[in-house]
Amino acid sequence: MATAGYRWMMTAPKAPMIRETFDAAPQAGEAVVEVAGCGVCHTDLGYFYDGVRTNHALPLALGHEVSGRVTAAGAGAEAWVGKAVIVPAVIPCGECGPCKRGRPNICRSQKMPGNDIQGGFASHIVVPVKGLCAVDESRLARAGIALSDVSVVADALTTPYQAVSRAGVQPGTLAIVVGAGGVGGYCVQVARAFGATVVAIDVDAEKLAAIREGGAALTLNARELEGKALKSAISAFAKEKDLPTTEWFIFECSGTAAGQQTAYGLLVHGATLSVVGFTMDKIEVRLSNLMAFDARAIGNWGCPPELYPAALELVLDGKVNVKSFVETHPLADINEVFEAVHHREIKRRAVLVP
Repeated sequence: MATAGYRWMMTAPKAPMIRETFDAAPQAGEAVVEVAGCGVCHTDLGYFYDGVRTNHALPLALGHEVSGRVTAAGAGAEAWVGKAVIVPAVIPCGECGPCKRGRPNICRSQKMPGNDIQGGFASHIVVPVKGLCAVDESRLARAGIALSDVSVVADALTTPYQAVSRAGVQPGTLAIVVGAGGVGGYCVQVARAFGATVVAIDVDAEKLAAIREGGAALTLNARELEGKALKSAISAFAKEKDLPTTEWFIFECSGTAAGQQTAYGLLVHGATLSVVGFTMDKIEVRLSNLMAFDARAIGNWGCPPELYPAALELVLDGKVNVKSFVETHPLADINEVFEAVHHREIKRRAVLVP
């Protein structure tokens, strides 16, 4: 039986999104998730303001950071009904060559809500049950966290979780996060949870102050220090704290050309540069620096669903603070919220609640 729902549709870049009704009907292996919350991501802004093309033709409901409760399911998925879940931001097929070789991030049949399929800025969303992450609501309640809050686990937390894990961050290492809001704020917390001492870099004093409370051992404003001065300040901090002056772990989370240029300029011998943020802008770099420093650069697209439970566990254990870095808004205010996020008037992760 179909479920009556509604969703906010993007019809063209920068055109106000419009509300439409639809019938949510799951097929075999699919579930209908009643949305508790859906986070507004930098990627959504890229689609809406910057002309980044979605794989699914417009009109399309955006939104890929989704949490909610399964209210209906197709054949083979009935066991999920009634469960609280986080929907993976990228859902691999699990059957193709890359998936079987342990590279689900590059699955060419993957489904991303708000890009390949209808997204989560809606009352309901229909998704494959493969990869759904179950949420223990009793533990959420004990931690004072709403189900809508953990919607951001689906990208803002799990993407840096994968980046930190893949890079090989360990206790005693130095991690540098460029871009301390949104994804970057969670990257700081995840890197700290993995045992690193973390330096956070941003151009926003408020975000730096917030992430100082969130676990950054040193915060630096890129408006005040640039290039060599920034690198020298980090080197001095590393020496003072008896941390490595080589083999830094650098995470570019700003999704800006300036941030990417800054991150690349921080390469040291044996460094690992993880690109987490996205921008359409181009930058000019000397690739030979990777060779000269015997460094490596890693791209990070989404996060395999099998890593979601471990990332969520950091939240439930209190090692990552989600609640202080999100703020909820009514889904009906989606157009106003997009504008506010676009103009950086909202400092925390905006979560839209139906």
